[in-house]
Amino acid sequence: MLGSLMEKELTTPQQYPLTLTALVAACNQTSNRDPVVDYDKGFVLATLDELKAQRLVRFVLPSHGRTAVRYRQVIDEATSIDPRHRALLAVLLLRGPQTIGELRIRTDRMAQFDGLKDIEHELERLASLNEPLASRLDRGPGQKEERWACLLVAPVPSEGVGSGSSGWTEREETDDLDRKSVV
Repeated sequence: MLGSLMEKELTTPQQYPLTLTALVAACNQTSNRDPVVDYDKGFVLATLDELKAQRLVRFVLPSHGRTAVRYRQVIDEATSIDPRHRALLAVLLLRGPQTIGELRIRTDRMAQFDGLKDIEHELERLASLNEPLASRLDRGPGQKEERWACLLVAPVPSEGVGSGSSGWTEREETDDLDRKSVV
């Protein structure tokens, strides 16, 4: 959910913060997601409460003629990261580990980078924080390039969710819930 909120803030600022219905649709979107999920409103609300307790999400009460509560991420306040970092983290949260080239293509609508070296530099900055938010992964068998992963969440098991192509290893069920919640 956090990744969906970050993505929508950067790609559709005119519709941000999101209503519950819009957030459910963003989470359940089938394009640019791995794994693809099918959350209901109850699960989304419960997870929003958890994220609010962690000070990563704020509820925006209705005002100025609006009738619905809206939701916004505040990871930038919790971690002091800029929109370019949020774009990188959003893609990593929504799609799993990515190469620098994949990140350049998939962050194109969210942030401007001056090339692959610029993206790598920003990822290294995220990895060098006191509490790192990204990590470089070794090349896997058959892979030509290293991948980067988001450290905000625990890995999701690939079995039974989405396409399973993200390369995550299987973990305990509680880690799975944590990962899904943040997406």
